[in-house]
Amino acid sequence: MKKSYLLTPGPTPLPPEVLDALSRPIIHHRTDVFRKIIAEAIENLKYILQTKNDVFILASSGTGAMEASVVNVLSSADYALTIEGGKFGQRWTEICKAYGINCDVLEVEWGKAVEPEVIQERLRKNPKIKAVFVTHCETSTGVVNDIEGIAEVVAKTDAVLIVDAISSLGAMPIKTDKWGIDIVVAGSQKGLMLPPGLAFVSVSKKALKMAQEAMSPNYYFSFKKAKKAFDSSDTPFTPAIPLVIALNEALNLLRSDGLDNLFAKYKKMACATRAAVFALGLKLLSPDAASDAVTAIKLPQNIDGAKLVKVMRTEHGVWVAGGQAELKGKIIRIAHMGYIKESDILIAISSLEKVLDSMGYKFQVGAGLKAAEDIFSK
Repeated sequence: MKKSYLLTPGPTPLPPEVLDALSRPIIHHRTDVFRKIIAEAIENLKYILQTKNDVFILASSGTGAMEASVVNVLSSADYALTIEGGKFGQRWTEICKAYGINCDVLEVEWGKAVEPEVIQERLRKNPKIKAVFVTHCETSTGVVNDIEGIAEVVAKTDAVLIVDAISSLGAMPIKTDKWGIDIVVAGSQKGLMLPPGLAFVSVSKKALKMAQEAMSPNYYFSFKKAKKAFDSSDTPFTPAIPLVIALNEALNLLRSDGLDNLFAKYKKMACATRAAVFALGLKLLSPDAASDAVTAIKLPQNIDGAKLVKVMRTEHGVWVAGGQAELKGKIIRIAHMGYIKESDILIAISSLEKVLDSMGYKFQVGAGLKAAEDIFSK
């Protein structure tokens, strides 16, 4: 019997408490019992998001929350600035274009973070821009963008700032109110330690006002419907009941650790992973803006990244992710978020060493493992 270790940047492993919650008997959602659960979930989400803004829960993947943020604040022919520094930054552009939004696309080299000053200049040149769409942690490249700096720039304009925090929420600080983020979108299957199926949106008063005026077609993803329902601790449509119940279990676990302790834990795992990378003579895709949620590792030209990922999974039971789009076969991505422990990281590094060695890559066997252990022992 082979044991599996899931270190992909979504989905991530589920804690026993969450698995237990998912196995409970189903209940009806139009009841005081479930309304109490919804109310608790919203308060827990506000804690993680560090906000007093309205928070809505959607039965969808994170992409549903992305689409909701587009259709509720913009109308066809409006102008938006989309930051493309990876596959998920590109998704912002794709969604906007699907609804006839004029996209001012800011292309950023994959592996680099966007500079707030560049955004400031784009906004200066085009005062018609109503919304800025950016990714906090670009999962495809392991890059973290300076959301605080970007928010400071956008706050000087009439535009709203909309942030994809799908792979960062719960793993890295995102101070929604303090930084002045108008909309934050997130998903269930990454730092929040749940299966896929839920999405979350925090919405500022400024963004809600825009939602009253926007003319893009929407129904299921309507902020108006969501606010009316959630103001009464209800949902506008049938919710994913077991997932919402499990959500509270997961969020209570995160709250019991405390945000500062959580973020310190994930940073330590990220540092250990990076130390192992350097000890093996490998390089990070993003050495200057590396995320604490996922590490993207550049592979030597003679190493087939797709094969490496497959062998780690089939022969060692270690699930990591390969590269996407133009990075396919060129990188691997190891997550360190959610219910991933130090021991999981060590197993992943050990597996990586074994497979690299079997593929003919020359390095000092055990060097990566030792480097990671040294970080964990501090």
